[in-house]
Amino acid sequence: MLKHLRTLSGHQNPVYALTNSGKEGIFFSAGNDKGVVEWSLEKLAFLMVKLPVQSSVYCLHYYNDQLFIGERSGAFSVFDFVKQEVVARINAHTKPIFNIQTVKSKNELLTAGEDGTVAVWSLSDLKEIYRFQVAKETVRAIAISPNETEVAFACKDGFIRIYNLADYSPKQELDGHTLPATSLAYHPEGKYLITGGRDAQLRIWGLPNYELKQTIPAHLFAIYDIVFHPKLPYFATGSQDKSIKLWDAENFKLYKILNIDKAGIGHTHSINKIIWSAKGEHLISTGDDKKIMVWDFNDA
Repeated sequence: MLKHLRTLSGHQNPVYALTNSGKEGIFFSAGNDKGVVEWSLEKLAFLMVKLPVQSSVYCLHYYNDQLFIGERSGAFSVFDFVKQEVVARINAHTKPIFNIQTVKSKNELLTAGEDGTVAVWSLSDLKEIYRFQVAKETVRAIAISPNETEVAFACKDGFIRIYNLADYSPKQELDGHTLPATSLAYHPEGKYLITGGRDAQLRIWGLPNYELKQTIPAHLFAIYDIVFHPKLPYFATGSQDKSIKLWDAENFKLYKILNIDKAGIGHTHSINKIIWSAKGEHLISTGDDKKIMVWDFNDA
């Protein structure tokens, strides 16, 4: 179902961020190199260093011809693909930014990170609209419900906090994990929220009431990313234990384990980020070993 296609090298330091672009077959990576790198899936090759940044990059987010770059410094930059230049760099937080997401229906941008706050920005003029404290410490990940009525935050204290997107009022607090919550994702059809933590557990929360449906001992160490396939009922998880796992999104059956022991090839250090290509033909992974691995996906 997933088979190693190519290992892409070039980064000199750990890589923390990946995102697709608006152009099919193009994706970006960034990390401790202080530069954002552009890659071609078609050529399976390095294209260019798209732009330099002033500090390490912990997250990348693409939306509407713009690339948002969250930095360790607490600032984020905005690269405009129409103008082919950085159009803004905003000192958004006092500590590193770990996640950036867009609320399309409201034309807003959310940033969150180590200071425990979430800032809301207008995508029209990049002005700050609102800011609220979600946790005393780090907010590691953001997930927006498919109907854009709710947003979930994974927090260092192990809790998952749910807010209403209409007015950013708190809705619910889930006693999620025994160690920091590190990743989360909504099912594409809104059936459930899935969360992962440093406790190596996956937890399935039924919607609309977020009742705990299932706990899965999924990995050996922290689960740093959870990504649903864009078209088919699967999701993948990436972990500090150097493995990627492919799961059935309906019954949570484990289909595939990708690591050096099982596949004969894989990452040698923590996996920090995974993404599906736009059409779901490939899974792309990266981490502390400075490598980017492209995996071919076949639903058979």
